[in-house]
Amino acid sequence: MLNVARLKVLREVGYGGSVSAAAEALSYTQSAVSQQIATLEKEAGTALLERHPRGVSLTAAGQTLVGHAEGILARVDAAEAALAAIAGLRAGKLRLASFPTAGATLVPHAIAAFLESYPDVELMLSEGEPEEIGPRLRRGELDLALLYEFEAATALPGVHTETLLEDAMYLALAREHPLAEKHTLRLEDLAGDAWVQTSGASPCARHVLRCCHAAGFEPRVSFHSDDYQTIQGLVAAGVGVALIPELALSSTRDDIAIRSLAPAPPLRRVVAAMPSRARLVPAAPVMLSVLQETAAAYQANRRRPA
Repeated sequence: MLNVARLKVLREVGYGGSVSAAAEALSYTQSAVSQQIATLEKEAGTALLERHPRGVSLTAAGQTLVGHAEGILARVDAAEAALAAIAGLRAGKLRLASFPTAGATLVPHAIAAFLESYPDVELMLSEGEPEEIGPRLRRGELDLALLYEFEAATALPGVHTETLLEDAMYLALAREHPLAEKHTLRLEDLAGDAWVQTSGASPCARHVLRCCHAAGFEPRVSFHSDDYQTIQGLVAAGVGVALIPELALSSTRDDIAIRSLAPAPPLRRVVAAMPSRARLVPAAPVMLSVLQETAAAYQANRRRPA
């Protein structure tokens, strides 16, 4: 039977073109490399190297064996990485952060599913807006974060992101609003209305402002709040209209109307962000997989609010 360690030696000899180069790469002695190759040739039943005055080259059999060895060694490396991850998931901790609307919808289900399989991992959850938790992730204070971003977003340096879902934004207006009976509206239909917004520095507020500008008007903002339940209350009271993401509409008041915008609603991408591999903890990619499954289930089962 072929030996994996000797296959690795053969590969290094083939790459380096000499026994001495392979010995240096593997931190072996040259005699140890030669012995490994000799044993492998006995196992293979054929010569694997051709000796030359200035080095060696692979025979046809050697080239064939190295070609297969690449796939074998890659799978061994993947298995070792998986085992290391499992070992890391028997203990340790994961510092997770989320923005509030994902924290109320996606995250609880993901945490429950994760802890069912890995009860010994200590999970710590914090909450904040992307402009707060993004820098914390870059500073190494977090292991994984749920963020949202818009088309104009710039990539975070040293951070890898995976899109979980697209979160459409819907128009909220009071039931008594003259346009509440229309099931589809255009943003310019609300140019004369007062608006209720999240705080001016938030990415959502800036995106809504861009959308209004694209529709040809400057929104007249009457109130700001970063709590979407408060925004729903202000809309219900008739003091303004608002654009609210779908994730924030899991609970909707009876005295407001939720309507789609034509021709297409504004979208924000919900992403999971992790630091670069050098600072990756074993639990982070596992939680990412759980979050992807949770987001897929949410999309399959959701009922559109409008």
